[in-house]
Amino acid sequence: MRFVITHRSTRSRARVGQLTTRHGVVDTPVFMPVGTQATVKGIWPHQLHRMGAQIILANTYHLWLRPGVPFLAEWGGVHSFMNWSGALLTDSGGFQVFSLSDRCRIEDEGVVFRSHLDGSSHRFTPETVVDAQLAFGSDIMMPLDICTPYPATPERVAADLARTHAWEYRAHDHWQRHTRGEGLFAIVQGGTYLPLREQSVAALTQREWSGYAIGGVSVGESRGLIDEVIEVTAAWLPEDKPLYVMGLGLPHNLSHAIACGVDMFDCVLPTRLARHGQFFSGAAGDRLSIRRAVFKADDRPLDEACTCETCAHFSRGYLRHLVMAGELLGSMALSVHNCHFLIDWVAGIRRAIQDGRF
Repeated sequence: MRFVITHRSTRSRARVGQLTTRHGVVDTPVFMPVGTQATVKGIWPHQLHRMGAQIILANTYHLWLRPGVPFLAEWGGVHSFMNWSGALLTDSGGFQVFSLSDRCRIEDEGVVFRSHLDGSSHRFTPETVVDAQLAFGSDIMMPLDICTPYPATPERVAADLARTHAWEYRAHDHWQRHTRGEGLFAIVQGGTYLPLREQSVAALTQREWSGYAIGGVSVGESRGLIDEVIEVTAAWLPEDKPLYVMGLGLPHNLSHAIACGVDMFDCVLPTRLARHGQFFSGAAGDRLSIRRAVFKADDRPLDEACTCETCAHFSRGYLRHLVMAGELLGSMALSVHNCHFLIDWVAGIRRAIQDGRF
């Protein structure tokens, strides 16, 4: 992996870069649609390419359980399995494991958990999680970490942080022995406690990583607290590495984080909102509900400036009809629009940085 910064804003810490992976060059800043189970819900891979998606995510927890690591290794990885030719980032699955707190047991060696599908027992260690992502053919891998629930005491966060750092070091050692060119990002944790965030940065920057992720944000905190943690933490991290905020997917959050120097973002929100009949629209990135009666006879597209397939072919009135009738095309069309909107939102900021307007 290689990361080169090509432009810097004179008004903020924002920058434009190029991240070279085994499956192509990714222009940053970039929004990455989430394909949890080797699919971005409701969207074909060729539609992702058309809307400008350069990199997507998949989830280690879900792929581990179904269809399984050996199966995907035999298939040749996630790229060939889902017919995706762009770059792929996989997370460690730690967030999913720890969100099922009644089904997992944390040990120094790793975490033992029961599948939400059939109750079968499984074990994640820093090493097995890296091995799984190698089998998936990931371009960028994430180490096993603990995303402490919010709110939590500083003592709880500090204890989870110490274990997370130990796991990340083990993952780093294993990656260096087995990598074939895949990148491995470190994940900075520490909750909302800035001294613990600073401690995490100091511990992780002692080693050479492909990039750095800011984890454990947007898990229930206020917008102001999210912005503060991102701004302060990003300023402590190395400027020559790509910076990634995990789980961020609202337009205003993305704009602020980019101004703080963050390069990469992912979130399930675009497709999740679509399945609930919500869409992004307007220069401010407003979130609206297509279920509103005012849209019943509205012949305009979801966003008149949008160039997505949905806005090119369907009116608000028709999309409202689909959603109200429970038709699958409704959530699929809104998913296409929402993902396109965020990809284009970030691409617009990228152009503004290049032109000196951001």
